[in-house]
Amino acid sequence: MFQGSYVAIVTPFRNGKIDEAAYKNLIEMHAAAGTDGIVPAGTTGESPTLTPEENEQLVDMTVKFVKGRMKVMAGTGSNSTAEAIEYTQAAEKSGADAALVVNPYYNKPTQKGLYEHFKAVAQSVKIPVIVYNILGRTGVNVSTPVLARLAKEIPNIKGVKEASGDLAQMSEVIEQCGPDFDVLSGDDALTLPLMSIGGKGVISVVANFIPKDVKDMITAFNKGDMKTAQAMHHRMFPLVKAMFVETNPIPVKAACAILGLISPDIRLPMTQPDAENLDKIKKALKEYGLKV
Repeated sequence: MFQGSYVAIVTPFRNGKIDEAAYKNLIEMHAAAGTDGIVPAGTTGESPTLTPEENEQLVDMTVKFVKGRMKVMAGTGSNSTAEAIEYTQAAEKSGADAALVVNPYYNKPTQKGLYEHFKAVAQSVKIPVIVYNILGRTGVNVSTPVLARLAKEIPNIKGVKEASGDLAQMSEVIEQCGPDFDVLSGDDALTLPLMSIGGKGVISVVANFIPKDVKDMITAFNKGDMKTAQAMHHRMFPLVKAMFVETNPIPVKAACAILGLISPDIRLPMTQPDAENLDKIKKALKEYGLKV
């Protein structure tokens, strides 16, 4: 159901507000590039700094601009279960195809708490729910037995964005959750390795500005052209590394601004990259062959 190249899309700002015109242009770029899905209001979209009204506005705009050409997987997570339910219900009302629900952060719930959280959110809507498992951002990891139980017992929990960085865990998830449970990479560097063990694709950061290349790598793999897929992976790898010289989404927003896709505006507590890191980002873009 959820496979291919999804973009964890940046939220362009201008003068303190969401830049609707720039956002529409980004959506058109992705439609032309063959991107399979748009993921608004995620980590890369600076969701922690969006007001509830902006979150709903962003999802509404995404559905409106996409016009059914790609899937819309709205970021609706929160460390408050009640708030996550509100966001997820709003996304369903807006017409989103699915909701991406991150682990509750800061609270550090038990595995029982994680199960009950995702169960409550998923049962509050009819649209598919994708678990976003990212230990590094949230302080908790959804264990494979809990994820397998969710996949088995909650019909509309359809997959996971795996950003644990642990391929062994991802392999266990694929084995225990079954072929109809979609495992997507949350790390561009692991897209190809994950697909080689049964993953379905990626929710990508670098696809914000090289969407066709990310899509083409996945297409090559799915066609059995491993040589091309590997070559594209290795070509992209230095660029992927450059996107994490500072905390995401600082580098990717800087890259998009350098390439003229958006303004450089970013909300505190995120800041503009240091001069040294900005040079690294520019160098990586140039070496990839992009016009800086």
